[in-house]
Amino acid sequence: MALAGMRGLSVFISDIRNCQNKEAERLRVDKELGNVRTRFKNEKGLSPYEKKKYVWKMLYIYMLGYDVDFGHMEAVSLISAPKYPEKQVGYIVTSCLLNENHDFLRLAINAVRNDIIGRNETFQCLALTLVGNIGGREFAESLAPDVQKLLISSSCRPLVRKKAALCLVRLYRKIPDAVNIDGWADRMAQLLDERDLGVLTSSMSLLVALVSNHYEAYWSCLPKCVKILERLVRNQDIPQEYTYYGIPSPWLQVKTMRALQYFPTIEDPNTRRSLFEVLQRILMGTDVVKNVNKNNASHAVLFEALALVMHLDAEKEMMSQCVALLGKFIAVREPNIRYLGLENMTRMLMVADVQDIIKRHQAQIITSLKDPDISIRRRALDLLYGICDVSNAKDIVEELLQYLSSADFAMREELSIKAAILAEKFAPDLSWYVDVILQLIDKAGDFVSDDIWFRVVQFVTNNEDLQVIKILCIHLINMIVYGILMEPLLYVFDQPYAAAKAREYLDKPAIHETMVKVSSYLLGEYSHLLARRPGCSPKEIFSIIHEKLPTVSTSTIPILLSTYAKILMHTQPADPELQNLIWAIFNKYESCIDVEIQQRAVEYFSLSRKGAALTDILAEMPKFPERQSALIKKAEDAEVDTADQSAIKLRTQQQQMSNALVVTDQSSTNGTPPVGQLSLVKVPSMSSSVDHHSEDSGLTQPNGTLTIADPLPPLADPQPPSADILGDLLGPLAIEGPPGPAVQSEPNVVPGIEGVAVDGAAIVPVGEQANAIQPIGNIADRFHALCLKDSGVLYEDPYIQIGIKAEWRGHHGRLVLFLGNKNTSPLVSVQAIILPPSHLKVELSLVPETIPPRAQVQCPLEVMNLRPSRDVAVLDFSYKFGTNGVNVKLRVPAVLNKFLQPITISAEEFFPQWRSLSGPPLKLQEVVRGVRPMPLVEMANLLNSYRVSVCPGLDPSPNNLVACTTFCSESTRAMLCLIRIETDPADRTQLRMTVATGDPALTFELKEFIKEQLVSIPTPTPHTPALPVSPVTQPTSASAASNDPGAMLAGLL
Repeated sequence: MALAGMRGLSVFISDIRNCQNKEAERLRVDKELGNVRTRFKNEKGLSPYEKKKYVWKMLYIYMLGYDVDFGHMEAVSLISAPKYPEKQVGYIVTSCLLNENHDFLRLAINAVRNDIIGRNETFQCLALTLVGNIGGREFAESLAPDVQKLLISSSCRPLVRKKAALCLVRLYRKIPDAVNIDGWADRMAQLLDERDLGVLTSSMSLLVALVSNHYEAYWSCLPKCVKILERLVRNQDIPQEYTYYGIPSPWLQVKTMRALQYFPTIEDPNTRRSLFEVLQRILMGTDVVKNVNKNNASHAVLFEALALVMHLDAEKEMMSQCVALLGKFIAVREPNIRYLGLENMTRMLMVADVQDIIKRHQAQIITSLKDPDISIRRRALDLLYGICDVSNAKDIVEELLQYLSSADFAMREELSIKAAILAEKFAPDLSWYVDVILQLIDKAGDFVSDDIWFRVVQFVTNNEDLQVIKILCIHLINMIVYGILMEPLLYVFDQPYAAAKAREYLDKPAIHETMVKVSSYLLGEYSHLLARRPGCSPKEIFSIIHEKLPTVSTSTIPILLSTYAKILMHTQPADPELQNLIWAIFNKYESCIDVEIQQRAVEYFSLSRKGAALTDILAEMPKFPERQSALIKKAEDAEVDTADQSAIKLRTQQQQMSNALVVTDQSSTNGTPPVGQLSLVKVPSMSSSVDHHSEDSGLTQPNGTLTIADPLPPLADPQPPSADILGDLLGPLAIEGPPGPAVQSEPNVVPGIEGVAVDGAAIVPVGEQANAIQPIGNIADRFHALCLKDSGVLYEDPYIQIGIKAEWRGHHGRLVLFLGNKNTSPLVSVQAIILPPSHLKVELSLVPETIPPRAQVQCPLEVMNLRPSRDVAVLDFSYKFGTNGVNVKLRVPAVLNKFLQPITISAEEFFPQWRSLSGPPLKLQEVVRGVRPMPLVEMANLLNSYRVSVCPGLDPSPNNLVACTTFCSESTRAMLCLIRIETDPADRTQLRMTVATGDPALTFELKEFIKEQLVSIPTPTPHTPALPVSPVTQPTSASAASNDPGAMLAGLL
C-alpha cells in the first residue's frame, strides 16, 4: 500500500517495531486506539485525508492481532468517496474487518452497486473484489444480476470481465440458489469462444462450478472445451505472456480437463478422437526435468490428464501408457514426484483391467515401502493393498510381515490391519492364514488392534475343519511355551518332530498379551481336540496358560477365567487335582476389586460344582453370524484422500442420497406382504459387492385388473418363448399357504378372469400398472437362469439394465444390484422397495434417486433365511425417463435351493439316518405324474444343478436315484436332507419320490420344490384360444386311478 505523505501512520508503525516487549506494544496500541476513538467522535471535523489515515491505522492494529470494535462505520463510509485513494481504503478495510453477516454491510450495498454499474473500470474492479471476498446472501441477491451483465458485456475491458467471472464463481459456490443461471448454457458457450486467455481462464472456473451441479444443461460447452485444449496443446495459439516455462497456460489446461470430467461421456466420435489426440500429446510430452517450477506445472497438467483418461475409460493401450509413465515417476529420486506417481497409480486401480498392468511394477512399489519419507511409505502401502489378489497375495503379505518389524510406530496399526485383511481375503489355504495371523500378532505387539484377534476367533469358530483347528491349537501351544512359530505343514505330517525342533529355541521367552488372549480363548474352546497328543492333556494345557496369569493385565484375566472353566468342563468327570487348582483360582478372585473378574469367578465357581451339567451350560460357542468384517470397515474408515475435491468424488457423494424402503417384519399367512406397512430402515453398508438385476415378474392384462408373474421355464435347455398364455399362467409355485390336499389339488381361480387356472406363485403380490416401456428379453428366463447361477442380468429395457451378483454362505446371502443407465440422460425418481416373504429377512441399502447418464450404481442387499419356504421376495422398482414412468415387480432369486449345500455321504452314514426318519411328517412319499421325460443321467444333472448331490451306488436298483444335501436356515441350522427317486423305465412320465429331513416344514417344502422342477407343464394346441382356458388336468386312466394307491395319493395331493 502506498503510505506516501502519511507521516502519522509511518511514525506509528515505527513505534510498534521499536517496542522491546509485548507489553510495551500493547500499551502503544491502546494509546493509539484511544486517540483514533477520540478523533472519530468528532467526525465532522475530520478531513478525508485524516479519516483515511486513521482507518489505515485501524487496519494495521487489526493485522497485529488486536480487536478493533469501532470505526467500522467510518470504513464503510469511505466506499462512497468520489476519489480513488479514499475509496480504495474503504474497500480494503471493509473486506478485512467485516464479514458477510455484519449489519453495516447493508449500508454499502447501494454504493457498491453504483460502482459496478458505473463506467469507471477501476471502481468496478474494487467493487467486484469486495463482493467476491465477502459474498453473502444479500450481496448475491442484490448484485449477482449486475455482475452477470458485466461478464457478458462486450463494451467492458477484459480485466473487468475477468473479475466479474471470478466474483460470480465465488457467489455461486457459496449461495447457488441466489444466482439465477437459467438459460446460461448458450452464454457460457459464447464465453468459451473468447480470445483473451484471462477472461477464458476465469470463465472456465465458472464453468467448472456450474457443471459440478447441473452438467445436463451444458452439453453444448463440451466440444468447446475440447477445442480449447487443441488450441493450447496442439496449436499453441496463445500470447507469450501466458506461457509458463514453455507450457501453454497450464492453469487453463487443468481447469478445462477438470470441467470435462463432470460430463459422463463423449458421444460424438470426432470430438472424442480429438480429445484423445490431445491427451496422447500430453502423455508423450511430459518428462521429469531439473527445473522445479516447470516440473510442477507439467505434472499438474499430466495428472489431470490421467484423471480424465480414467474417467473416459480409454482404450487399454492408453491405460498401459499411463501406467508405464507413472512407473517411471515412482522410480525417480525426487520424493514429490514419487509420491504423486504412487498416488495416481492408486487412483488408477478404480479402472477395470488395469490392476494386472500395475502389478508389473510391484517390485518398485515394494522398494518404495522402505523409503525414508513416511508419506511415500503410506502411499506404497495403499497401492500394495490395492493390487493384491490371489496370484500375488503370498508375496505381498510376506513383504508386509517382514516390513512390520522395522515400520514406524505411526504405520504399524494400519499395516497390521491391511495385512490381516489380505490374509483373510486371499488365503490359498487355511493353514497359511493361521500362520500369517499368528506371525502378525507376534511381530506387531501393541499395534495389533482387538479387531484382529476378534476376527481370528470368529474365523476359527465358524470353521468346520477340525484338522485346521488342531493345527492352530498346536501353533498356540508352541507360541506360549517356546515363543516361536513352526511351519504348519510339519504338524500335519510329523508333530513330534516339530515339537522336538521347537525345544531347540529359547526357553519360554515373553510373548505379547494379545497372543495370550487369543491363545487362551481358542485353547479353552478346542484344546480337547488335542487330548490324545503328547503334552496336550487338560492339566498340561492348564499349566501352560496359568503360567501367564501373573504377567497379564486385568482386561485379560476374565478371558483366562473363562478358559479355566472350559478346561474343567472338557474333563468331565473332573480330575480332582485339576478341579482343586481351578477352584482355588476362582476363590482367589471372588473378592477382586474389578467387578467383571469378581462376577466371573463367582459364577464359574458355582457352575463348576454342577458336575456333568457343566457340559451343557458351557457348551462350545455357536457360529458367529456372517457380517461385514470389522477389519475391512476400519480400513475403509481410515482411508484419507489427500487429493483435491474431484468430479468423481462429487458425483459419488451426490449418489449417496436415497429413499430406499424396506419391509422389516412382515408376516402374512398367504405369503402376500401388506403393502401399507412399509417403513424407513437404515441399512449398514457391505464390503462384498453383489450385482442384482431386476426383472418384470408380471404380465398385466389390458384391463389392468390382474398382475401375473412370469413362470420359471423348464430346467432343461430353455426353449424360445412362445405365445402360450397357459404356459405363462401355470408357473411354479412361489407364494403358498400351509400344506394341505385341497390347496394342491384345486387350481386357483383368479377373480375377474373366468375359467383360468392360475398357480398361486404366478401372481405378483403387488398390483402393477401397464408400462409403455417393454422389457428386452424374457423376464422369466432371466429369473430362471439366476436361480441356477449367482450372477447375470435380471431385467433390461431400452433405458436401464439391472444386474445381480450373489454370494451364499449357509443361511446368509449377500447380493448387489447393479443399476446401469444406458442413455445420455439421467434416470430420475428411482425407487426400490423390497417386499420379502415372512421367512426371509431382507435389507436393501441406499438406492440413489437419480442415476446419471452412462453410469452404474451398486446397491448391496443382504438376505437371511429364517425357516424353510418356497416363497420369493419381490423387488418393486420404479423410475422415470423423460415423460415415461416405469414400474416393474421383479422376483428376487433368493429361492430355496440357494440355501442348500450339497454333500456326499457313504452307505454307512445314509441308511441309519434314513431308518431313523420313519413316516410322516418327517418322511413324505408321493407318486408324481406328468414328469418331463428325461434319462436318469439328465435327472441327476438336474438335481446337481439345484445343489442336491446325487450319491451313486447307494440304491441297488439302476433305475433309482439317491441324493442328499443340507439345508441352512436360522431355525434349522444345517439340517441333513435325504431324497430317493424311483423311476419306471417303461414310463418316464411318472416316478415315486421320498424326502426325509428332521423338520416337517422342510420335508414338505423340499419335496414340492423338487417336484416343481421335474413336472412339465402341458401346453395347449395352437388353435386353442389363450383366454378363457379351462383348468388343466393330468391325463390318467380310470383303471389306474382306481387300482393304484399311488395314483390315488397323487390325485389327493
